[in-house]
Amino acid sequence: MLWSFRSAALALGLGCVAGTLWEGLDDRVAALAFGLLVVVGETARRSGADVREAAPLGAAGGLAYALLGAHDGALQAVAVVGTAALLGNVPHIASGRRPTPDHLTRRVLTVGFAAVCFQPLDTRGGLEQWGGPVYALLLVALLVLTALCDAVLAAAQAHSRTGWPFGPLLRDELRGLLGIGSAVCATGAVMALAVAVVGLWALPVFCLPLVLTQLSLRRYEAVRATYRQTIASLARATEVAGYTPAGHARRVAALSEAVGRDLGLSRAELTVLEYAALMHDIGQLSLVDPVPAGATAVLPAAEQRRIALLGGAVVRQTGVAAAVAVVVERQADPSREQPLAARIVRVVNAYEEKSRDSGPGGQLTALEELRLATAGDYAPEVVEALARVLARDCLTLRAAG
Repeated sequence: MLWSFRSAALALGLGCVAGTLWEGLDDRVAALAFGLLVVVGETARRSGADVREAAPLGAAGGLAYALLGAHDGALQAVAVVGTAALLGNVPHIASGRRPTPDHLTRRVLTVGFAAVCFQPLDTRGGLEQWGGPVYALLLVALLVLTALCDAVLAAAQAHSRTGWPFGPLLRDELRGLLGIGSAVCATGAVMALAVAVVGLWALPVFCLPLVLTQLSLRRYEAVRATYRQTIASLARATEVAGYTPAGHARRVAALSEAVGRDLGLSRAELTVLEYAALMHDIGQLSLVDPVPAGATAVLPAAEQRRIALLGGAVVRQTGVAAAVAVVVERQADPSREQPLAARIVRVVNAYEEKSRDSGPGGQLTALEELRLATAGDYAPEVVEALARVLARDCLTLRAAG
């Protein structure tokens, strides 16, 4: 599916460039100004798994140019924005950032959608008959449709790239529209209207809020990165002290996050799940005698609950979010009484411990043991989600018998 999106974007971009060269560039000053704006926005774009809109300034500039009625149709809008986006992403392509092709695909197809919807009406003079509220409502409707198109496209790309369920990915994208997505759409529309009234001098004025927003987001991401590093360092305390094997917390966190995605958790829920999985064994630091190999899954239920409660108390004292402490505390409760995140941590931790030293076929053996214990100890829906994740990741899972 990724190649179909990329092929469509490439064909659209090349066709619009060829058509613009054939017909000639209309209003070159505006094309240059918006092109430079998109180049600057794309050059300064961010990267990362949690980034909803990597280049808000470039997105707003591209959308504004698509909604600007001063040039010759949709072909020029897509050609200018697509070319500028490609130039702005040259540094990212040179550094090998893998999401770049998908990012360019979204930019070209989204701008193309907005331009194809808006430019024919403007070129034929249909918008001149409408004024005031009707024109504003038309722009709002077009922006909503464009934002929905972009969200569906982003979710489809992520689904094709990772294999994660499409529904939760689309839900996260739609939630993101309420934040930076709405700011981008509103800025793009206001920018187009302002340029049409007062000229290109409106661009720097209306770009400033997005620039400040992007700087704030960078600082927020730096704080989040530091916060996560702190949690990871606390999680490694059990490994340094010899209570758990090296890398155990990281493996449980990575697999728990994958299972959570399969079960449809949101980004915020996945963050809580990841932090709780990293710190799920921290209660063992309160033990006088370490558990052999840190394998708490084989301990009596009462001892597991005691360690979990100790871990939750430690998490609360570190200042980590209370939701993380709750998951750590309840990971040893009966499965029917646990929140979903605690069920996931318990199942994945048990699987990692059971399969760690089992040798060939240990993964299958561990999974079957978990399935046999779904009547009380482990949630069946989580065990089956774990099986799907392992199969999707091409691990060795062969049918028993």
